[in-house]
Amino acid sequence: MNKMYKLLLTACVVAISAMTLLAGSINNREAERIELAKAPVIEKAIQNKNEEWERYYPRQYGSWKKTKEGDKLIDMLKENPQLVVLWAGYGFSKDYNAPRGHYYALQDNVNTLRTGAPVDGKTGPMPTACWTCKSPDVPRIQERDGELEFFTGKWAKYGNEIVNTIGCANCHSNQTGELAVRVPHLNRALISAGLPTFENSTHQEKRSLVCAQCHNEYYFHKTPWTDKNGVKKIAKVTTLPWANGLTVEGKEKYYDDLNFSDWTHKLSKTRMLKAQHPGYSLYKTGIHGQKGVSCADCHMPYTQEGSVKYSDHQLQNPLNTMDRSCMPCHRESEEKLKSIVHRKYDRKEQLAQIVMDNLAKAHLETAKAMEAGANDADLKDIRADIRSAQWKWDYAVASHAGFFHAPEETLRILSVANETAMQGRIKLVSVLAEHGVKRYIAPDFSTKDIAQKLVGVPFKKLVEEKLRFKATLEKEWYKQAVANHNLNPEKSRVGLDEINTAYSK
Repeated sequence: MNKMYKLLLTACVVAISAMTLLAGSINNREAERIELAKAPVIEKAIQNKNEEWERYYPRQYGSWKKTKEGDKLIDMLKENPQLVVLWAGYGFSKDYNAPRGHYYALQDNVNTLRTGAPVDGKTGPMPTACWTCKSPDVPRIQERDGELEFFTGKWAKYGNEIVNTIGCANCHSNQTGELAVRVPHLNRALISAGLPTFENSTHQEKRSLVCAQCHNEYYFHKTPWTDKNGVKKIAKVTTLPWANGLTVEGKEKYYDDLNFSDWTHKLSKTRMLKAQHPGYSLYKTGIHGQKGVSCADCHMPYTQEGSVKYSDHQLQNPLNTMDRSCMPCHRESEEKLKSIVHRKYDRKEQLAQIVMDNLAKAHLETAKAMEAGANDADLKDIRADIRSAQWKWDYAVASHAGFFHAPEETLRILSVANETAMQGRIKLVSVLAEHGVKRYIAPDFSTKDIAQKLVGVPFKKLVEEKLRFKATLEKEWYKQAVANHNLNPEKSRVGLDEINTAYSK
């Protein structure tokens, strides 16, 4: 009995000691986790260079650098030559690649034929507003020069200063590291739509709103102003058309009420709208948006490293991180979820191809009607159909993952677009017949080369001019940026000096 008592006592002592050690270990690990998870004290405001944030947020910065892995270059005009006809007379008919990782966003903007081949800070086809969503240098310059001065002039005006790609200071306060929107156009849009400002939104809403400042439809609103020297100027201010709500119809009404157009179509002479990338607005109509799931929940899932939990800043397709992006909420298998997503994509693609084909033919048939003698009165209703149909088609497909964010709304918009395009083509049959044209068949536009020749894109000339710009002015920009301490090429330009574009292949 005595012996048994001693054995039990010894076992209890060992168990208690082990529990004490375990509790101490847990407490130490929890203290370590809390300490590591604390927001660091930023000694002075961090500015534009993403690598400056590494000191304070090494894990987030390390994952952000992996956006470099999203380097696949897809020539969308080659994949879908109808686009050349749809955008005839507009920059996108010259050059349009599928978006790559944030690491490449700024350089892809510099490389594209759409931004032209300026020879100095006052030449080139595009306004300064084309930099808006491409760099943390933008809020730095807006805060320094004023928003209206920033939006005044040509794209090349700030070529030697906007040299760091989308990164930390686009979505975070450079003083506290908290989520922040440092460009004013988003709050103006929220107010116009009767919604809470960014500052008055919940933290969960902010995890989507920082994305909304760029992943949304916008246009450049011409704004007269007078600078401090009394000089009258025109600023082209990035503006989100939310005054009638965030729907595709609400934005179309906004533009119609303004009598606004992005360009006049080269073939059909229709006053057109170009949708940008209305991802946020379309996401809000889908099940994830309605249930309060934020953009970051899926595209920046939390990950664990030792005792630290942090959001993954690689910003990639959630299907690549399903264990962290999808499975915390969904109960189906990963394979079943993937099959659902791919089925939604196939449905969207099938309908989008039909709409593109009908729209391209509508433009070409309208051009033929004009050639046969049809006037503006004859074509007024047809052009209205083309404008509305192409706006809706573009809105649906430019919201790149709309087939996933809001599949029902995406298919609805595409269906309405196709019906409207077909109504326009039916009217064209009568107009063509009235002017002696029967059984007209639109010319071939089956390849990028054929389509660009058809609409008169001087592709070879544009490429030669662009390569000359890249060999001269662009190189000067980066030299000046390094000299002015705005750029650290060893940290932020690795692999970007190679000319990796669709026209260099």
